[in-house]
Amino acid sequence: MKVIGLTGGIASGKSTAAKYLAERGALLIDADLLGHQAYEAGTAAYDAIVSTFGAGVVAADGTINRKALGGEVFGKPERLTQLTDIVWPEIRRLAEAQIARFGEESPSSVVVLEAAVLFEAGWEDAVDDIWVVVVAPEVACARAMQRDGVSAEAVQKRIDAQLSNAERSEKADVTIDNSGDQKAFLETLDRLWGGIVAAQKD
Repeated sequence: MKVIGLTGGIASGKSTAAKYLAERGALLIDADLLGHQAYEAGTAAYDAIVSTFGAGVVAADGTINRKALGGEVFGKPERLTQLTDIVWPEIRRLAEAQIARFGEESPSSVVVLEAAVLFEAGWEDAVDDIWVVVVAPEVACARAMQRDGVSAEAVQKRIDAQLSNAERSEKADVTIDNSGDQKAFLETLDRLWGGIVAAQKD
């Protein structure tokens, strides 16, 4: 089994790539979805969040109030680090458990772990190869504005706060430039996927 870590910045096309690879036969693990599981009541992460940030982040129905929690960490780097130190290890644990299940069920499969924070969380050693999707900042800004209906200033702040394309590419095994049209993007994914499938057969 081969595990590919797929990452990229805002509006890079990372999620489009993940869905396309899943259509081609990859087994997909979405770290964002696992993140939601990490906040569920009864988990160690849930208990640690409540202990760290107080009962004020718990909604009336007992779930974590993500908006209230966001208010506790927004603009507060130390508090944000406290949160990620709780949540990121739990997401990794869930991802590795899913990878293990896939390995038992389909040992010759290709698994794609889609994770926006793969580098920030230090998960490089959880995967075999790292694929990074990059897009020119001005293109990312335009796409995010159209997709999310937000201002250029708001998008730029998010771009400035994340790793640069160069920083991501330096750590990647494969860099996929998605600054062009979707046809070219999907053709690149096809070529890369074909290479993976061929290697798995050897």
